[in-house]
Amino acid sequence: MTVDPTASSVFAEIARLRQLHAAGRHADVLAAGSVLLGEVPENRDLLLLVATSQRVTGDIAAAIAMLDRLEALHPRFSRMLQERGLCFVAQKDAPRAIDALLRAVNINPALPMSWQMLAGVYRLSGDPANAAIAAEHVAALASLRPAVVAATSLFADGDLAPAEEIVRNVLRQHGDDVEAMRLLAKIGMAREVFDDAELLFDAVLARVPGHRAARHEYAQCLIQRHKYAAAQAEIATLLAADPGNTAYRALAATAAVGVGDNEGAIELYRALLADVPDSPDVHLWLGHALKTVSRVPEAIAAYRGAAAARPDFGDAYWSLANLKTYRFPDAEVDAMADAEAAPATQPDDRIHLAFALGKAHEDRGDYARSWDHYARGNELKRAESRYRPEIIEANTRQQIAVCTPAFFARRAGWGDPRPDPIFIVGLPRSGSTLIEQILASHSAVEGTQELADIQRIVLDLQGRDPDPDNPRYPAILAEMTDAEFTRWGDTYLADTRIHRTDRPFFIDKMPNNFRHIGLIHLMLPNARIIDARREPMACCFSNLKQLFANGQEFTYSDEHIARYYRTYLELMAHWDIALPGRILRVNHENVVADLEGSVHRILEHCGLPYESGCVEFYKTRRHVRTPSSEQVRQPIFRQSLDQWKNYAAELMPLRLALGNAIEG
Repeated sequence: MTVDPTASSVFAEIARLRQLHAAGRHADVLAAGSVLLGEVPENRDLLLLVATSQRVTGDIAAAIAMLDRLEALHPRFSRMLQERGLCFVAQKDAPRAIDALLRAVNINPALPMSWQMLAGVYRLSGDPANAAIAAEHVAALASLRPAVVAATSLFADGDLAPAEEIVRNVLRQHGDDVEAMRLLAKIGMAREVFDDAELLFDAVLARVPGHRAARHEYAQCLIQRHKYAAAQAEIATLLAADPGNTAYRALAATAAVGVGDNEGAIELYRALLADVPDSPDVHLWLGHALKTVSRVPEAIAAYRGAAAARPDFGDAYWSLANLKTYRFPDAEVDAMADAEAAPATQPDDRIHLAFALGKAHEDRGDYARSWDHYARGNELKRAESRYRPEIIEANTRQQIAVCTPAFFARRAGWGDPRPDPIFIVGLPRSGSTLIEQILASHSAVEGTQELADIQRIVLDLQGRDPDPDNPRYPAILAEMTDAEFTRWGDTYLADTRIHRTDRPFFIDKMPNNFRHIGLIHLMLPNARIIDARREPMACCFSNLKQLFANGQEFTYSDEHIARYYRTYLELMAHWDIALPGRILRVNHENVVADLEGSVHRILEHCGLPYESGCVEFYKTRRHVRTPSSEQVRQPIFRQSLDQWKNYAAELMPLRLALGNAIEG
């Protein structure tokens, strides 16, 4: 038998094997499955089918070996864990059966077989209390439509497409099925279609106001949409019903951070730690809040607490490294190296540990070892990314084609005339936090954070199910009216109001907004725009050694960041032509060389009178959430200007990829 290993033929063959399995023809499954495994040895569903047939035919040892192979590839696959539990049940090994089945339902609570087996094993083990709990779960799942249970199980294992197909079919037949609506909302969140998810959760709660799980998920959705005040209202309802719930309290702290109440969040996290002192995540979140308000010694203690609670917790060590001013002692370097090399370390932890070790060895001057770790971290991160540079480059061409000088001339005076925002754009790690700190030291300017509001407006303009190869935006800008741009400008100012006090101006430091300057100009024609620029090699190297919490997927490859930098230069050159005088370019190296002159130039562009506090920016006490937070709390930070030269040989591919952008 020869099998074509293309995706469609493999899918069809696995579907055929499932039919054989359902018909009890396990010998046929094993015969055909062994051949197909020779073609697609890492296929998750095939490995599970073969293991299941091995168990059913009594070859438990072979089934467990096959599951070990599957677990190495997909350690959090709930149905693999369920099958492992069933193997241990067959061997009458109750402790290991319970362990595997509990792990399965903790990942995927929609596994009736796992709950049924747990109820039986607990009864046989003389544990009636846990048997009763498991039986309650069996009953709860039995009260739902089987299709919803099946879709929920698929969703838990990341199979979004088949889960969505099933649940949409349920809603076509039974439009009032609350759990189907809730699951579709959760699928929307997983796909980052948060506006649809918000509407669905709202509809669920309109029908069942007391549905706490849905309200909790609704609050999470609102936070994803940066609607922190609305999320706080939902969380308050949850806490009124269950004030001790740790998940609700943790979400309340997240919302507090979102509205800028870091001190309130710190109190919430400390109260949580009193109840769950061994939670690595709460220690980590506390550290982030403490770092933001410049309580660095306490932040270090919190991050170390997170690492103590879970020694392979990569994010704890990376958070220490990301302080930029922290230096790892030998014991911590050894602990990180051991964890990074351990086979059981999870991929995300390994990535964080690789970047943290890169920083630790860089600080010690061991640049060869440092680069090895940075390169490994970037390779691991890049492997999980779906970044496509051609989409960004196509967007640049489309912006240039749509947003011509004549296009803007015909729309002069459009949009909301209020001058409140000051946008700082460019690449990450380009010196934008320093410019922000200078401006936020002025009595008339509010420093906020990297606001996602422009990105959200762009997503709305792109519409439902955007086609990245043929997007509606930016072409749709040509179809929009003055009233529409004015409305979006008003929406932006209203939605960002939560981050402001009574100061007349505020800063939006989202770097990626350079791609949307045309939209910003049409919405807010009197906003100020500053382009923070840094020498290309220094900027790109600083990004290559930075692990971002989310986004910025272009920073994990020499080629990708070079292409991104080049398209950035291309688009900024276009804005200079299409909107002459609209954007102030501030080179980081010039700010370092002539702080006083740069401050005068920045303030003049923003229409602000000179204030000496802007030169002494490091004395300003404010919340800073970017990686440069500690550096801008010191006088001008010169050390980073030439750090890339320590890696000159390793960065030669980057230099070649940048080409003439080096002089840009």
